[in-house]
Amino acid sequence: MIREIEAKALSDAVRALCIQANTILPHDLRNAICSAQEHEPSPVGQAILGDLVENYEFAEARGLPICQDTGMAVVFLDWGQDCHLTGGSLEEAVNDGVRRGYLEGHLRLSVVGDPLRRANTRDNTPAILHLRMVPGDRVDITVAPKGFGSENMTRLRMFNPSVSQQEIEDFIVDCVSQAGSNPCPPVVIGVGLGGTSEVAVELAKRALLRPAGERHPDPVYAAMEGRILERANRLGIGPQGLGGATTALSAAILTQGTHIAGLPCAVNLGCHVTRHAHIVL
Repeated sequence: MIREIEAKALSDAVRALCIQANTILPHDLRNAICSAQEHEPSPVGQAILGDLVENYEFAEARGLPICQDTGMAVVFLDWGQDCHLTGGSLEEAVNDGVRRGYLEGHLRLSVVGDPLRRANTRDNTPAILHLRMVPGDRVDITVAPKGFGSENMTRLRMFNPSVSQQEIEDFIVDCVSQAGSNPCPPVVIGVGLGGTSEVAVELAKRALLRPAGERHPDPVYAAMEGRILERANRLGIGPQGLGGATTALSAAILTQGTHIAGLPCAVNLGCHVTRHAHIVL
């Protein structure tokens, strides 16, 4: 049986998620920051982590943005194949939700309509939409606003398949090192391995949605995540780049099959407010 979903319902959900994601930090990141504060040996780093806790608590209590850069809206939409959208087009519904969320939520409008002419669209559209068709009659929506202090640190490398695992890990840790204070550390390290170039970059961004501290189910990749996180925290960049043992809160790897002649590797960093909000319709 086909289930019908109104475009208005989709738009309303996206609107609410844009506001929620920008004002309420996910619990996993809160716990990670609090835990880091307890174990941070640097007095400056510990004080900054305390400021981050105070910031997200204040933002939630007052309904204010956790960060002034409320990002470009990235929408992950898993659409059940037994659902039928009525009353409008999917992309228009998503953009309408982003538009209303950012305007009615009084969130900063940071999107330009053309990459060269640079005129602000004044409603934070268009959104970035990642759509997948999945089994079932439910619609899974995640809105992940992405600020560009961290987004600008994205890197992609097309490795030769003969590359060693050590070299891949070196590249990932070097990405964190080269980024320094730019992505507002402590960061979340998202890694995409495999696919093609564009798939690897999307995987890296999806990896940022995994709860902080949760490891890959494959022990090989779980161990790899642990080593990357440990090495990143030995860089000494610390909270907000002012030194300390908390440069990264989590590292997450997502993989996909790839061609015999290549091994794409993408790194996408999330800042200390790696925001996302989720709902199922």
